[in-house]
Amino acid sequence: MVSHSFFHQDSKKESIEEVLENSLEIEEDLMRTYLITAERVHDDPELKDRLENFAEGNAKRTKQLFDELKKGK
Repeated sequence: MVSHSFFHQDSKKESIEEVLENSLEIEEDLMRTYLITAERVHDDPELKDRLENFAEGNAKRTKQLFDELKKGK
């Protein structure tokens, strides 16, 4: 017989995985949006640079989220 706490722990792990997967998707979407927007900016080099920096931050978070998901599997 399997204990109730096993199921609770298993569902908690799935819930955390779902949060990480959703966060990963959001970060990837934001990164793409920032990069596409930066490519469209031609008259404001500072804005272009900030957008590229935002995308770089998203890339780092994306990698961290991906690594966490890998650890959990």
